[in-house]
Amino acid sequence: METTVEEQIAITPSLCEAVARLMPQLSAHLGAPSAGLLLRLCASPAAALLVARQDGRIVGMLTLAWYDAPSGRKAWIEDVVVDAAARGSGAGEALVRAALERARREEADCVMLTSSAARTAARSLYRKVGFVEAETSVFTLKREKI
Repeated sequence: METTVEEQIAITPSLCEAVARLMPQLSAHLGAPSAGLLLRLCASPAAALLVARQDGRIVGMLTLAWYDAPSGRKAWIEDVVVDAAARGSGAGEALVRAALERARREEADCVMLTSSAARTAARSLYRKVGFVEAETSVFTLKREKI
Protein backbone atom coordinates (compact mmCIF):
# COMPACT_ATOMS: atom_id res chain seq x y z
CA MET A 1 0.00 0.00 0.00
CA GLU A 2 1.41 3.41 -0.93
CA THR A 3 2.07 5.84 1.88
CA THR A 4 2.26 9.58 1.32
CA VAL A 5 3.52 12.02 3.93
CA GLU A 6 2.56 15.67 4.05
CA GLU A 7 2.89 18.56 6.43
CA GLN A 8 -0.44 19.50 7.91
CA ILE A 9 -0.89 23.25 7.62
CA ALA A 10 -4.59 23.55 8.39
CA ILE A 11 -7.00 22.07 10.90
CA THR A 12 -9.53 19.83 9.19
CA PRO A 13 -12.20 17.46 10.50
CA SER A 14 -10.18 14.49 9.21
CA LEU A 15 -7.09 15.72 11.10
CA CYS A 16 -9.03 16.16 14.34
CA GLU A 17 -10.58 12.69 13.95
CA ALA A 18 -7.22 11.10 13.21
CA VAL A 19 -5.42 12.76 16.12
CA ALA A 20 -8.22 11.73 18.48
CA ARG A 21 -7.90 8.14 17.21
CA LEU A 22 -4.09 8.02 17.22
CA MET A 23 -3.08 9.69 20.49
CA PRO A 24 -4.53 6.96 22.77
CA GLN A 25 -2.60 4.42 20.68
CA LEU A 26 0.60 6.27 21.55
CA SER A 27 -0.23 6.14 25.25
CA ALA A 28 -3.44 5.04 26.95
CA HIS A 29 -3.55 8.17 29.12
CA LEU A 30 -3.48 10.57 26.15
CA GLY A 31 -6.61 12.07 24.69
CA ALA A 32 -7.21 14.34 21.76
CA PRO A 33 -5.50 17.72 21.97
CA SER A 34 -7.68 20.79 21.67
CA ALA A 35 -8.29 22.40 18.30
CA GLY A 36 -6.44 25.44 19.66
CA LEU A 37 -3.32 23.40 20.34
CA LEU A 38 -3.47 21.84 16.87
CA LEU A 39 -3.93 25.30 15.36
CA ARG A 40 -0.86 26.62 17.22
CA LEU A 41 1.14 23.61 16.13
CA CYS A 42 0.20 23.93 12.46
CA ALA A 43 0.91 27.69 12.54
CA SER A 44 4.22 27.43 14.40
CA PRO A 45 7.32 28.65 12.55
CA ALA A 46 9.40 26.18 14.59
CA ALA A 47 7.41 22.97 14.25
CA ALA A 48 5.81 20.73 11.67
CA LEU A 49 2.98 18.23 12.09
CA LEU A 50 3.53 15.47 9.56
CA VAL A 51 0.80 12.99 8.67
CA ALA A 52 1.00 9.72 6.77
CA ARG A 53 -1.89 8.80 4.51
CA GLN A 54 -2.87 5.55 2.88
CA ASP A 55 -5.83 5.58 0.49
CA GLY A 56 -6.48 9.17 1.61
CA ARG A 57 -6.88 8.23 5.28
CA ILE A 58 -4.49 9.51 7.96
CA VAL A 59 -2.80 6.42 9.42
CA GLY A 60 0.08 8.02 11.31
CA MET A 61 1.61 11.25 12.51
CA LEU A 62 4.56 12.84 14.22
CA THR A 63 5.71 16.28 15.22
CA LEU A 64 9.10 17.76 14.37
CA ALA A 65 10.18 20.79 16.39
CA TRP A 66 13.43 22.75 16.11
CA TYR A 67 15.23 25.42 18.08
CA ASP A 68 18.59 27.16 18.26
CA ALA A 69 21.05 26.74 21.13
CA PRO A 70 24.64 27.92 21.50
CA SER A 71 25.71 24.40 20.53
CA GLY A 72 23.75 24.55 17.26
CA ARG A 73 20.31 23.98 15.85
CA LYS A 74 18.54 21.00 17.39
CA ALA A 75 15.43 19.17 16.26
CA TRP A 76 13.19 16.78 18.16
CA ILE A 77 10.81 14.21 16.78
CA GLU A 78 7.82 13.83 19.10
CA ASP A 79 4.62 11.79 19.32
CA VAL A 80 5.35 9.26 16.59
CA VAL A 81 2.31 7.04 16.21
CA VAL A 82 0.95 4.77 13.49
CA ASP A 83 -2.54 3.29 13.65
CA ALA A 84 -2.42 -0.33 14.84
CA ALA A 85 -4.09 -1.47 11.60
CA ALA A 86 -1.33 0.17 9.50
CA ARG A 87 1.71 -0.94 11.48
CA GLY A 88 4.25 -2.82 9.40
CA SER A 89 3.11 -1.07 6.20
CA GLY A 90 6.02 1.39 6.05
CA ALA A 91 4.05 4.39 7.31
CA GLY A 92 6.31 4.89 10.34
CA GLU A 93 9.46 4.79 8.27
CA ALA A 94 7.98 7.19 5.73
CA LEU A 95 7.09 9.62 8.52
CA VAL A 96 10.53 9.48 10.14
CA ARG A 97 12.34 9.89 6.81
CA ALA A 98 10.13 12.87 5.94
CA ALA A 99 10.91 14.41 9.34
CA LEU A 100 14.64 13.93 8.76
CA GLU A 101 14.35 15.61 5.36
CA ARG A 102 12.50 18.55 6.92
CA ALA A 103 15.17 18.76 9.65
CA ARG A 104 17.83 18.95 6.90
CA ARG A 105 15.95 21.82 5.28
CA GLU A 106 15.83 23.56 8.67
CA GLU A 107 19.61 23.03 8.93
CA ALA A 108 19.40 21.05 12.16
CA ASP A 109 22.77 19.87 13.43
CA CYS A 110 21.19 17.04 15.42
CA VAL A 111 17.82 15.28 15.46
CA MET A 112 16.73 13.62 18.68
CA LEU A 113 13.83 11.52 19.91
CA THR A 114 12.94 9.38 22.86
CA SER A 115 11.45 5.91 22.83
CA SER A 116 10.37 3.59 25.61
CA ALA A 117 12.30 0.35 25.88
CA ALA A 118 8.96 -1.47 25.51
CA ARG A 119 8.49 -0.09 21.97
CA THR A 120 10.79 -2.62 20.32
CA ALA A 121 9.42 -2.17 16.76
CA ALA A 122 9.77 1.60 16.97
CA ARG A 123 13.30 1.36 18.34
CA SER A 124 14.22 -1.02 15.53
CA LEU A 125 12.86 1.47 12.99
CA TYR A 126 14.85 4.34 14.52
CA ARG A 127 18.05 2.30 14.32
CA LYS A 128 17.23 1.30 10.73
CA VAL A 129 17.08 4.94 9.61
CA GLY A 130 20.34 5.79 11.39
CA PHE A 131 19.56 6.83 14.95
CA VAL A 132 21.89 5.59 17.68
CA GLU A 133 21.07 5.37 21.35
CA ALA A 134 22.66 8.28 23.21
CA GLU A 135 24.60 7.79 26.41
CA THR A 136 22.48 10.28 28.30
CA SER A 137 19.25 10.43 30.25
CA VAL A 138 16.21 12.56 29.69
CA PHE A 139 14.85 14.28 32.78
CA THR A 140 11.29 15.59 32.93
CA LEU A 141 9.34 17.83 35.25
CA LYS A 142 5.56 17.76 34.84
CA ARG A 143 3.44 20.93 34.81
CA GLU A 144 2.09 20.46 38.33
CA LYS A 145 5.67 20.53 39.69
CA ILE A 146 6.86 23.58 37.74
